[in-house]
Amino acid sequence: MDSTAIDRFDTGRFEAGRNRLAALAYRMLGSAVDAEDAVQDAFLRWQAADRQQIDAPEAWLTKAVTHLCLDRLRSAQARRERAAGAWLPEPLLDGDPMLGPADTFEQRESVSLAVLTLIERLSPLERAVYVLREAFSYSHAEIAQMLDITESASQQHLHRARHRITASRRRGGGGEVDSASARRIIEEFLAAATSGRTERLVEMLTDDVIAISDGAGLAEKLLRYDTPQRVAAIARSGFKPTPAKRRLAGGAPALHYVLVNRAPAILFVVGEQVVGAVTFDVIDGKIATVRGIAAPTRLTRLVEVWRQHKPDAPLMAQW
Repeated sequence: MDSTAIDRFDTGRFEAGRNRLAALAYRMLGSAVDAEDAVQDAFLRWQAADRQQIDAPEAWLTKAVTHLCLDRLRSAQARRERAAGAWLPEPLLDGDPMLGPADTFEQRESVSLAVLTLIERLSPLERAVYVLREAFSYSHAEIAQMLDITESASQQHLHRARHRITASRRRGGGGEVDSASARRIIEEFLAAATSGRTERLVEMLTDDVIAISDGAGLAEKLLRYDTPQRVAAIARSGFKPTPAKRRLAGGAPALHYVLVNRAPAILFVVGEQVVGAVTFDVIDGKIATVRGIAAPTRLTRLVEVWRQHKPDAPLMAQW
């Protein structure tokens, strides 16, 4: 086989694993843009390497992407951005290959916005071990080799990561909500919010509910609200359509029910443009977390996937 054919073969082998590598990088970084950059950097390293000396390409590429992600997490710029209080994981639409494997509960949970947010509290190495073990089922021996640590250290990092995530997880969490129940809850929430029924909204929220908004990218820090009464008031105000909101959105959006990061969500869509997403964590039949994401930089990947998506009929054709 000549060198050109070898290059085509090796490029094809890389492309066959690109989605898996992107899913790994996204879980590590919480950003689709950064994940794509890490995978592209890994491809450049793959092209420059003596590939005939690589016995296990999947392991080599996984190690390369993991270390590129660790470099990004340890950078001064990343620490500044994430410490500024204005960071949320980038939401991904159901069906996006970057969400990665979803065969087990651990794999599905590892890409939830709740867990991606909790992962921010881990050290870079704890984060890497947690993702490689929980989402991709690598053994501690394989993780140790990828991260240049001992198996014992890998086990310790995983133990600490699990403990921190479990300790921070919302009370009563850990289960999954069936799709029909989730949709019914969100439809009821939308009906109550748009009609101004604050008392019904309060009934639908957990006692320790939290609402988080990125302020459409206009606020320096995330906006946070707690208590059922405050969150209900914010929801009633936020879901009330006004001419000013429609001008800001570029028209009267249609409201679609979707899954975002495996959880129920409402998208505000004008034409083919997603201008906002509201995601929900549901615990024991009640809403525990509401996240409003409207900063255009956080919606880039979601918009791209939405345009290839065949949506169901909207919950509300014109908001």
